[in-house]
Amino acid sequence: MAQTSFISIQKSTGKLFDVFSKTADSLKKQFEQKKLQWPPSEVYIRSFKYDKQLEVWIKSKDKETFKLFKSYKVCMQSGSTGPKRFEGDYQVPEGFYYINEFNPNSNYHLALGLNYPNASDKILSDSLRPGNNIYIHGNCVSTGCIAISDEPIEELYVLTSIAKDNGQDFIPVHVFPVKYNNKKSFEYLALATKENQPLQKFAITLKEAFDYFEEKKKLPVIIVNKSGQYIIE
Repeated sequence: MAQTSFISIQKSTGKLFDVFSKTADSLKKQFEQKKLQWPPSEVYIRSFKYDKQLEVWIKSKDKETFKLFKSYKVCMQSGSTGPKRFEGDYQVPEGFYYINEFNPNSNYHLALGLNYPNASDKILSDSLRPGNNIYIHGNCVSTGCIAISDEPIEELYVLTSIAKDNGQDFIPVHVFPVKYNNKKSFEYLALATKENQPLQKFAITLKEAFDYFEEKKKLPVIIVNKSGQYIIE
């Protein structure tokens, strides 16, 4: 018996058949315009809290490096600079995650779940109530999630679904406090972390991963040590 594809399962869910029909064709045309191979082999997402941007990078099957496909405006997010550490703090997490849920029945149109708390968060966040249910979703409201409005989430949902269907089990989502190569953003970060050395150190560690990708257009190897700190290799 043939195995049902992930895309087929998604399309069978109410509104998604129409979403996939209209969005896949549009994405294919956009890929052609940007000289990207369709369908995507790998998708990488990175979000910048202060800058309110969410970037989507694509790696083609015959390429070793990623190429920027699109940057979406983050319509709404809550919290401030720094990682999420407990339930109810309304913080958007910062760190290194992957998509662990595709929710077509979200109250916010469509939603992609992040694996918060990750290995680092489980050590550094509140042991009893670290929080959960962190999503990239549609609409324009947020209580700790990343809202990018409805049309962008349709594109991102379809794009990541296709990548998953093509074998990408872990679609990385890196959330940074700022876009480090933006002068204004970096100055804001320096001011925001000036009196908080642990937060400053955390932001510098995240910058190592940002810098690695900026230089090589490849994903760094990221591990978590026993104290919950990220090690970028």
